[in-house]
Amino acid sequence: MPIARCGDTWKLCCEKPACKRGCHSMMNGITANSMFQGWGVNKVTFVDNGSVSFSNPVRQPLFNFKDCLGGGAKKALRAAEALKEIYPGVDSTGHVLSVPMAGHPVVDEDKAKAEFEVLKKLVEEHDAIFLLMDTRESRWLPTLLGKANGKIVLNAALGFDTFVVMRHGSLTTAGSKDGLGCYFCNDVVAPGNSTKAQTLDQQCTVTRPGIAAIASALLVELFVSIIQHPQGADAPATTSPDEDNIKSPHPLGIVPHQIRGYLSRFNNVIVTGKDYSCCSACSGRILDLYLQDGWDFVKRAMNEKSYIEEVSGLKEVQRLADAVAEGIGFSDSDDADDDELVEI
Repeated sequence: MPIARCGDTWKLCCEKPACKRGCHSMMNGITANSMFQGWGVNKVTFVDNGSVSFSNPVRQPLFNFKDCLGGGAKKALRAAEALKEIYPGVDSTGHVLSVPMAGHPVVDEDKAKAEFEVLKKLVEEHDAIFLLMDTRESRWLPTLLGKANGKIVLNAALGFDTFVVMRHGSLTTAGSKDGLGCYFCNDVVAPGNSTKAQTLDQQCTVTRPGIAAIASALLVELFVSIIQHPQGADAPATTSPDEDNIKSPHPLGIVPHQIRGYLSRFNNVIVTGKDYSCCSACSGRILDLYLQDGWDFVKRAMNEKSYIEEVSGLKEVQRLADAVAEGIGFSDSDDADDDELVEI
């Protein structure tokens, strides 16, 4: 089995802005990170803005009770230290910062810009970016940065008993028949502030305890399958697991685009989604504006609620949908069939 592309040349950046109420940060566990080390990955960088709370250690095994005392250790720093305690040869570092989020207005521009520059530099320096956030909008900028820099981007999101594990499409296959979508490609609205109207319990991801470990394991193995494939990040998505597994020359088997899991049924489904020309995070129009304007573009996305929808083309899609809806109605005429649609 030609396992030739692992080792300390692969550098991972785990984006994990923590939920202050103790949500799961999936890579923040012994199981997932030990698997990375098992595959020979010896450089891991953590990005997180939270502190360890008393609810964390039972679900995030890199932490212990002592880490909760005195207001809690910073998660990114403590996670990096804990990895070295497991294997001293690992090069693990932590960065305490907040990821600028679309739809969250800038309060301190100097601080926000500095955090953007740090995040941008980290993405440029690493080979693979893992998005393991609590909110939809926090994944937007790392998705954009990863695509713009041609990085491998992997994403995982959890529900109570469901999860999605996916890889984002590569820059070189964008727009082609093999172009794969990102986390935002199925959306018809741009990311915004999803927490401002939510109660405390709604802002915190409540999941079955095993979900995080299951999703983490699948994400690690998906990453390894990508880098072992002859085409790497450009590997076409597997759509028929049984058939492709037999025909594939890949030593580790299939390389899916998305894995959607349903723990209530103990069932996983492989899904493939194409990239979207109006995507709010990875479309050509968004990438061009970012490469042209940099921080100024990101700042407008944070401050102006509908800016991303306008420049990506999503707003026009919404207008066309509204126009179609307005042009269709139900007839009240006795002569018409009950279920007939008539144009008005």
